[in-house]
Amino acid sequence: MDKVVSKLTEKRLVFAASFVLRLLLVVYGQHQDATMEVKYTDIDYQVFTDAARFVTEGGSPYKRSTYRYTPLLAWLLTPNIYLNVVFGKILFIVCDVASGMIIYAILRLRGLSCQTAQCVCSLWLLNPLPMAVSSRGNAESILSALALGTLLCLEARHLIWAAVLYGLSVHMKIYPIAYVLPIALTLRTPQTTDEDGKMTTWKKFVGFIESLINHELIVFGGVSGGVFLTLTALFYYMYGWQFLYETYFYHLSRRDIRHNFSPYFYMLYLTADSWWSWGMGLAAFLPQIILLLVASWNFHRDLTFTCFLNTAIFVSFNKVCTSQYFLWYLCLLPVVIPNLRLSVRRGLLLLLLWFVGQGIWLVPAYFVEFEGYNSFFLIWLAGLIFLVINCFVLIQIITHYKPAQGLKAE
Repeated sequence: MDKVVSKLTEKRLVFAASFVLRLLLVVYGQHQDATMEVKYTDIDYQVFTDAARFVTEGGSPYKRSTYRYTPLLAWLLTPNIYLNVVFGKILFIVCDVASGMIIYAILRLRGLSCQTAQCVCSLWLLNPLPMAVSSRGNAESILSALALGTLLCLEARHLIWAAVLYGLSVHMKIYPIAYVLPIALTLRTPQTTDEDGKMTTWKKFVGFIESLINHELIVFGGVSGGVFLTLTALFYYMYGWQFLYETYFYHLSRRDIRHNFSPYFYMLYLTADSWWSWGMGLAAFLPQIILLLVASWNFHRDLTFTCFLNTAIFVSFNKVCTSQYFLWYLCLLPVVIPNLRLSVRRGLLLLLLWFVGQGIWLVPAYFVEFEGYNSFFLIWLAGLIFLVINCFVLIQIITHYKPAQGLKAE
């Protein structure tokens, strides 16, 4: 009994400590913002706060230029205006810690001991990257909590809650749409075979379509689609076409020519003024779509692993890729780690290689940002090197991954 109490106390201490550390960073950030030229708070946080201010005045959040998010985020941050400007940061660090708690719950559901689950979820809770991102006022932690919550509810077979969280996550940011196919393949009815074990291609296709028409998939699709469409219809009624464009369509046609990790950045930079740049931006989705389809079909038997792969692919091959996007798949990595058959040495080498890739990119990026040199070509080359490193790391993870118990290949 004493051991159980000790373990519970230790677990609570980890969660409490991770929250306090983030809270201290918020306090420090306020000090740095007030006393130093270089600000700690992310510029996006000012955008969120300005949008929330317009909402409290009865206007549209899109009166704030560069606000390209759902109005729901601006509404959530109205306490920034009514109470205190740090409210949003507190909300983000709470979601950050909640993500760690959800990771712990998933690991326990998968059969890990309390101590092991606690150690693994500490890789997120005590990770300086999500700490810094959430305490600086970036809203990615909300998406992390929603995505992880969806996967937890699916593994626990709480289908309605999973659908609600999934519909909400896709409304908040479009990238979780990459989970549609693996979720559908997970919920489909297992296909039967002929007595002689042989089926024609046509029968296999018909059988596959029939397997997708089942109660669970219909309920999940109906509820998640209903949540997404209800929110979309509500905000379209309130803010019109501008809401649809800024929240969704802008990201489809977006051609960001500022330096970022994307392998397409330099191409879009050079062709920014050409008439066919828009088509090139759309064509950049093709490698993403192909890789997402392949990964979903081959690994869907382990839903969390597939979602991790799909998110990493989506980010690595996206038209725009910044450091905060890495959190989209890093929040899923702790759930994957217990099933990796990698030595500690190999794992640390892969982690070091990943950081080296970022370091190579940051050198020419520094000279553009702070010294004013034209090193865009070097940034593009560094981005390609980072893409190769990401692909190598993903291949290593796939090669050394053993499906969770009960999720073995059919």
